[in-house]
Amino acid sequence: MIRSLRGRLFAGLTAIILLTGLVGGLFAYHWAFDEAIEMQDSVLIQIAGLVQSGSLTGGRELRGVDDDAEVWLFDQASEHDAQLWSLKDGLALAARKGQPIRVLLRTRPDGTRFAVAQRTSVRDEIASDMAFRTVLPIAALIPCLLLVTAVVIARSLRPMVRLAGDLDGRRADDMTPLPAGQMPSELHPFIASINGLLQRVRGMMDQQRRFVADAAHELRTPITALSLQAENLSSVDLPAGVRDRVTTLRQGIGRTRHLLEQLLALARQDAGSLDGTTMPIVALDNVVKEVVADAISEAVNGRVDLGFARVEPVAVRGEAVMLAALVRNLLDNALRFTRQGGRIDARVYRDGAIAILQIEDSGPGVAPEEIGRIFEPFFRGQRPEGDGVGLGLSIVKRIVDRLGGSIEAVNVAEEGRTGLRVLVKLPAASG
Repeated sequence: MIRSLRGRLFAGLTAIILLTGLVGGLFAYHWAFDEAIEMQDSVLIQIAGLVQSGSLTGGRELRGVDDDAEVWLFDQASEHDAQLWSLKDGLALAARKGQPIRVLLRTRPDGTRFAVAQRTSVRDEIASDMAFRTVLPIAALIPCLLLVTAVVIARSLRPMVRLAGDLDGRRADDMTPLPAGQMPSELHPFIASINGLLQRVRGMMDQQRRFVADAAHELRTPITALSLQAENLSSVDLPAGVRDRVTTLRQGIGRTRHLLEQLLALARQDAGSLDGTTMPIVALDNVVKEVVADAISEAVNGRVDLGFARVEPVAVRGEAVMLAALVRNLLDNALRFTRQGGRIDARVYRDGAIAILQIEDSGPGVAPEEIGRIFEPFFRGQRPEGDGVGLGLSIVKRIVDRLGGSIEAVNVAEEGRTGLRVLVKLPAASG
């Protein structure tokens, strides 16, 4: 069963063309065959007219009317076939010397008779050849029609292919309506339905984002209060068992507060209205230096060597707070997975019109089947570490998309080394 619309159209039109060509060819063949027979009868009639007017005399075979045919002219005195002369004047089918012939008999004014005859096999051969030549252009036209049909179908469906390519190339959160101006009118209802669906999905996503932002904002106050109370308990002289429970409580509150901060950051990125062409110019290298300086104390506590492997002046368009959040989340992720004694290298440089930010750690890396999902919200993989909630890299991806850049994560595949290398590419700005 053909499921392709293009295949169905081509198969249907091919069947119609072949059927029409076959029927038309048969009719044309029979029409041309009959016309050729009538034309040869006309030749016999013309020859008979010449004989009757005295221009030709009977009693001999007449050749040269057609190189491949034999036309005979004879009179009753030279022919002893009584059956032939028993026929009436006019065209008739008969036999001469055991071969079927087409014969025209006429009577002269003096009462004598003569006949003009031609073999039926020769006549049929001539007629068949003429009929075949008539059908040959039709047979040659069918492949041309099939080729034209395939081209027309392909060109007619090309807007639909472009529309599918536009949808496939979009980001998951791009709900821009599809353009209908350049599309065929038959696709307008389909495009209108898709645009309506995109609008409904965008409304649901906005509603979900508002809910997450509002819930995270409302929970910040009670979580902050609980955190303060837990901090106050740390200064109270408590039994060892109770102190362990308070420590566990503080850790849980810290994880909750971190989750709320990440949810608010994600909501801010989703609600951002600026794009990469209207944002101010910021020195990316200075932002990265500040974030690395803030993270040094945490790296020292974890006995991780954090520093720059390469740093060059480079500017991009963006908000300083947004870029700082991008770098901070990348460093937090690297610190979380880097064991004691490991190292984290940061690189900032420019490559033509592209600003490069690279963070490489010496952790265990990411499982190959999971590396394509690490930028999804709340994805933590098979090796969750620390207090992470799986939103850091998702926030980084949202920021990079807003800035018109790209991000890629690959496992370090060098001898004796493991780790994760995250490469961020942003459009560089002059300034």
